[in-house]
Amino acid sequence: MRFGTFMLTLFALVASAFGADAATYKTPQALIEAIYAYDPNESEADAPSPYGVFFSKGLNTLFQKDRDGKADDEIGSVDFDPVIGGQDGAAENVSPGAPIIIDDTAELEVTFTNGGPMTLYYTLVRENGGWKVDDIASQQGEFPWSLRDLLISQPEQ
Repeated sequence: MRFGTFMLTLFALVASAFGADAATYKTPQALIEAIYAYDPNESEADAPSPYGVFFSKGLNTLFQKDRDGKADDEIGSVDFDPVIGGQDGAAENVSPGAPIIIDDTAELEVTFTNGGPMTLYYTLVRENGGWKVDDIASQQGEFPWSLRDLLISQPEQ
């Protein structure tokens, strides 16, 4: 009986530790709600991106390549929080738009406030039965950006 209780407790601990990794988001809206409810400080300190559990395999690969090309004390090519479109603050009044879904790709815009009105454009892909973020872009301000472009267009070291 004790062994069964021990195993059940161990299983619960392992499941909670890997819960975010195992999460499958059946709709684009569910993924967006989860990513904006997530505390990036809860990610592994050495993760290439604190949002890796929400990102596609391709986007995670780009983050890993970017990290591999930097010294331990260097900041990567993405030196801001792409989910809030800045370095500081928090997204409030998050409102995901209706997704446009074509096959295994979805695009949607997300509006929120973070010191002012913000709009980010998400490209999602369906992987392993759920949706993952494949790119985030901003067309606002003096320097529009795409997460993928920032990671791909860095000069060789």
